[in-house]
Amino acid sequence: MPFALFLLALAVFVMGTSEFMLAGLLPALAADLDVTIGVAGLLTSAFAIGMVVGAPLMAAFARRLPPRAVLLSCLLVFAACHVIGAVTDDFPVLLATRVLSALANAGFLAVALATAATLVPSDRKGRAVAILLAGTTLATIAGVPGGALLGAAAGWRVTFWAIALLCIPAALGIMRGIPNRSVHPSPAPRLRVELGQLVTPRLLLAMTLGALINAGTFAAFTFLAPIVIGGPRLGEAWVPLVLVLFGVGSFVGVSIAGRLSDRHPGTVLAVGGALLFLGWIALALLASEPAALLALVFLQGVLAFGVGSTLITRVLYAAANAPTMGGSYATAALNLGAVAGPVLGILALETGAGDVGPVWTAAVLTALALGLAALRRRDLLGG
Repeated sequence: MPFALFLLALAVFVMGTSEFMLAGLLPALAADLDVTIGVAGLLTSAFAIGMVVGAPLMAAFARRLPPRAVLLSCLLVFAACHVIGAVTDDFPVLLATRVLSALANAGFLAVALATAATLVPSDRKGRAVAILLAGTTLATIAGVPGGALLGAAAGWRVTFWAIALLCIPAALGIMRGIPNRSVHPSPAPRLRVELGQLVTPRLLLAMTLGALINAGTFAAFTFLAPIVIGGPRLGEAWVPLVLVLFGVGSFVGVSIAGRLSDRHPGTVLAVGGALLFLGWIALALLASEPAALLALVFLQGVLAFGVGSTLITRVLYAAANAPTMGGSYATAALNLGAVAGPVLGILALETGAGDVGPVWTAAVLTALALGLAALRRRDLLGG
């Protein structure tokens, strides 16, 4: 694998840490800026929406520019937003920086996914996607807990400074490792032609399935804490460990999928998808048993990210005729799921399904994805 892929993964790690770490910083941040926890939560919503909207917009804007210039610009804007966020005492300013940093993050990931697919042979896109998504999974393992610990020890503003500083080695690596020329076919298809690919059955199916699986993953993952505390009554001290366990599983999952998703996508989706569905049911039923909970959290991390990353790879294959926009389609599918999943999880909690309601939601979403994939298997895997 080209070393440039690992440099892109480093930047994805930094951005993933910023995206996920905020949940542990909201109480201190709300107290410091004199807003309620609910208002502070808008920072998370703003970031998620910015990711969904920003991916196609940024990719369309930058489609004819050299990838290195776009990646560096997005990374520097992302770093600058965190510097401003670290020094401001004005919540609206901080909110604006989160929206802008989300746009930069979305643009970076969209271009990185499209670029990664061109740095490897045409039949190894799955390996490239796995390396990039490993940056996100490592953020849940090390970056997010590290940010929470740093915030608790030195204040939430220090974590923003730390993110800005981590952007520096990532930027230097991109300057050295990514060519300063377009890696897409020249001339690239017209934007209208690339956008037209969105109505093709294969691409639309892959994006829908990716969004469904990711929505299920985030519905359950977002609400693991109340399950840990209320089910087996392990106590709040176990929450970080459980989240890290899920992160370790997700890293294992994308690593396995990276080796299988190019040559055996049907097997990964059929076997992995079925096990993922059964795993959500088992987790919902056995959440009160500590040993079963810990084992299933790890296993679901493996399966959710293994199946999810395989579907994102299918998006890139299906978007082969949209070389400059394909990465944004994959990014949009990921983040549509990341936005919808927690919302559906909240609805499950409010309907009286209990702490495991979001897990049942994940099972339903996975079942929908499996049914759709079975009906349209030829569209998903053909070509």
